[in-house]
Amino acid sequence: MRLFITRPLPETVLDRARATFDVVVRPDTAPLTRDEMLTALHEFDAILPTLRDEFSAEVFAAADEVRCKVMANFGVGYNHIDVAAAKARGIAVSNTPGAVTDATADTAMTLILMAARRAGEGDRLVRSGLWQGWHPTQMLGLHVTGKTVGIIGMGRIGQAIAARCHHGFGMSVVFHNRSPKQVGLPATQLDSIQAVCAAADIVVLAVPGGAETTHLMDAVALAAMQPHAILVNISRGEVVDEAALITALEARQIGGAGLDVYEFEPEVPDALRALENVTLLPHLGTATLEVRTAMGLLAVENLERFAQGDGLVTPV
Repeated sequence: MRLFITRPLPETVLDRARATFDVVVRPDTAPLTRDEMLTALHEFDAILPTLRDEFSAEVFAAADEVRCKVMANFGVGYNHIDVAAAKARGIAVSNTPGAVTDATADTAMTLILMAARRAGEGDRLVRSGLWQGWHPTQMLGLHVTGKTVGIIGMGRIGQAIAARCHHGFGMSVVFHNRSPKQVGLPATQLDSIQAVCAAADIVVLAVPGGAETTHLMDAVALAAMQPHAILVNISRGEVVDEAALITALEARQIGGAGLDVYEFEPEVPDALRALENVTLLPHLGTATLEVRTAMGLLAVENLERFAQGDGLVTPV
């Protein structure tokens, strides 16, 4: 089977893939173009795509002859692939849940602490050479221990964040989820996103991307947050109405924000970059060698299982 890997991956992953497949690795780190996607569907039995490789319904419809029979997405989120359209063309799709949980939860905690304690602002101050030394009211931030964290989306990642907040920082946990959810720690499920926003000192978005969650955090939800509260997004950029968030931050309507993803990434608005009360990371959610290797190996395992005629490990 011919396998097309759309971006460079850790060598351990590539070595395992080459043991089973005739592998072509695209050296470019940018997303696939439409023509590249059509060529891949036509010339390869399997594709290992990732974020921003936009295999839309239009792309699948435009493909004349489709050789591809399986797509093993590198990542837990797969809203860049129209799964229904893929399956209509006889293409199975998998993703890599589980492998990303702890790293993404750790990134959420990084953003919580950085935004609450103004760490990015402090780093910039020291680097500027303008810091004049310690004093009792210097850069006072939000004390995290003992606060209330509100989590929107209580899947694997949401629960891992809740555990870190509760056990590590003694936080109370409230959350909103599409369906009733039992979690293994003290937590209160609330009926609406606005209720969580009103109750929490820190609001964390941990929902999947897609049409159902686009602008889930809009001007109404932001208005429900407390004036000192912090918003953290480690899900998908389009979950937040970025224009509404900028307005809220500029007006000091909320205390601050920590973002790892952006609505139109890699474009980040000048207005957002100019603000001191927001911490901005370049989509580092799963960016450790161990995690990216585990993600890749799970994607390859799905391909191996498919090649053997067995069911996918993590189908979507």
